Amino acid sequence: MAIPVVDLAEFLSGDAERKEAFVQALGKAYEEVGFVAVKNHGISDDLIDDLYKYVQEFFSLPLDQKRKYEIAGMAGQRGYTSFGKEHAKGSDAPDLKEFFQYGQEARDGFNEEFYADNVQVSQVEKFNPTFDAAFRAFEISGTSLLQAIALYLGLDENYFDNYVRNGNSILRAIHYPPITEKPKSAIRAEQHEDINLITLLVGASADGLEILTKKNEWVPVTSLPEQIVVNVGDMLQRLTNNKLRSTTHRVVNPKEELWHTSRFSIPFFLHPKSSMSLKCLDSCVDEDHVLTYDDATAGEYLNERLIEIGLKK
Repeated sequence: MAIPVVDLAEFLSGDAERKEAFVQALGKAYEEVGFVAVKNHGISDDLIDDLYKYVQEFFSLPLDQKRKYEIAGMAGQRGYTSFGKEHAKGSDAPDLKEFFQYGQEARDGFNEEFYADNVQVSQVEKFNPTFDAAFRAFEISGTSLLQAIALYLGLDENYFDNYVRNGNSILRAIHYPPITEKPKSAIRAEQHEDINLITLLVGASADGLEILTKKNEWVPVTSLPEQIVVNVGDMLQRLTNNKLRSTTHRVVNPKEELWHTSRFSIPFFLHPKSSMSLKCLDSCVDEDHVLTYDDATAGEYLNERLIEIGLKK
């Protein structure tokens, strides 16, 4: 499936007409599909290459060494999470993956909430500096996209800025290991929706991502190497009373002849501060669009979802 493609350079061009055209294209795509491919996103090819290089070096370490970076009590929010720990909401079947998470490091004396230190990976020398650079690059790109979304919703352009600066965002590196025996399911990661505002996904190392269309059909999604895929998360769907769609997606197993291969994927989950209210926007509620959700903060909703997917008790 060719998902809609937008060019972030149009939004940042300084030309009012080009900027407005971008806003409308992005908003329409998020109402109808929930996914877009973004070109000229501002994350350099060299940084992306380095990120994948060091991620693959980390996951190639022996399991006993990787487990040194698995921190008890962190609900998977920092460091390593071993194979089979996470599952989709509503499913008991564990996803066939291991992952590493790198989170926000507060700036400007921010002390509204506590963020644990990121786990330092000693065996891969440039792992942490590369993750830090990538985190900031994704954050900048994601903030620009949220500015366009704010305009589409009739909000001030900078509505989301203060919520996502020092927000609880996560950069996650995922490894789907080779399949060594006939799997019980054709699914590497069960169908789910993301928790956050938006997710920025730099091209995975192999095919497998599928989204569920309005016709209830699963279709594969691919993007070109110079593009990133950006989708709506549940927090944004909730805030907009379902105006913008958090599209269901999954990762399927490769063909049997490719079972011996790994798949790597690196999504950036753009979260706001925990204190942000997810109360549905008044402009998204009317007689034809009745209020769907109870009021909640981003922190309350995140905690609820981490319990549902098995990372927190």
